[in-house]
Amino acid sequence: MSKRKSGLNVHGIILLDKRLGVSSNKALQEVRRLFNANKAGHTGSLDPLATGLLPLCFGEATKVSALMLDDDKRYQVTVKLGIMTDTGDAEGQIIETKPVPLLTLEQIESCLKKFTGEQAQVPPMYSALKHNGKKLYELARDGITIEREPRNITIYEINLLEFTPDTLTLDVACSKGTYIRSLAEDIGHDLGCGGTVTALRRTQAGQFHLHEAKTIEQLNAMTSEELHASLIAVDKPLENLQAIHLTPQQATAIRYGQAIDFETNETKQNVRLYAEKSFLGLGEIGLNAKLTVVRLFNLDG
Repeated sequence: MSKRKSGLNVHGIILLDKRLGVSSNKALQEVRRLFNANKAGHTGSLDPLATGLLPLCFGEATKVSALMLDDDKRYQVTVKLGIMTDTGDAEGQIIETKPVPLLTLEQIESCLKKFTGEQAQVPPMYSALKHNGKKLYELARDGITIEREPRNITIYEINLLEFTPDTLTLDVACSKGTYIRSLAEDIGHDLGCGGTVTALRRTQAGQFHLHEAKTIEQLNAMTSEELHASLIAVDKPLENLQAIHLTPQQATAIRYGQAIDFETNETKQNVRLYAEKSFLGLGEIGLNAKLTVVRLFNLDG
């Protein structure tokens, strides 16, 4: 006999302002305990060095977490010039130092322009990507370095917020899969002195912004009612998809996995499905004018 779950079926999203020095998983478990939630996951981990926006998904919201991983991100990063570490950030061991040239604003901005747009980026060894079933950072800790395939990314914007003789503070908008540590190293190398990340803060993930997030201290101070009231609806990250409101008969057919006729002038597309204003799940309108279910959500259980 399987062990019965003792927690609650909580469904929704919490935007956490992750604090410095904790892993994304530890931050998730702290909030999960506050809700006593049976099921939880995060969308796009932040290193312990990094702070800022970490969307946490509970219950049926975990079904949209994979889609949220594909969202564009925005970061504020501080780069220390003249220092290179084995991890690409201040948590690593210094492996090289170089003198920092006297840089002008024009030189820095010219450098940053080189790194905007579509490009291929080599992931760092200290990353959670896997090689033969083992995470790269595990290999790196054993002193093993392997060749990594470049990945296509896009840097939409790099704005210089502040600079001193040996630091740059940047605002970076980028696509999924971008490693800010690698970007910082590449910028440092282009300036002739190398660089490493000393502070990193995620300020945006898809449609969500840091100013909407709560710290663990703020969540701890809430009552149970306030916590549950702060949950963001499961379908919020899907607002870019067309909403289809089904009749009771159509909803019943969809729940049983049956395709229904649906005339549309649009090409094949994914849609949100609703039954009596309640979110039912994700569907797909095919080229054959049929609406089929992609994934159902059970928000009542």
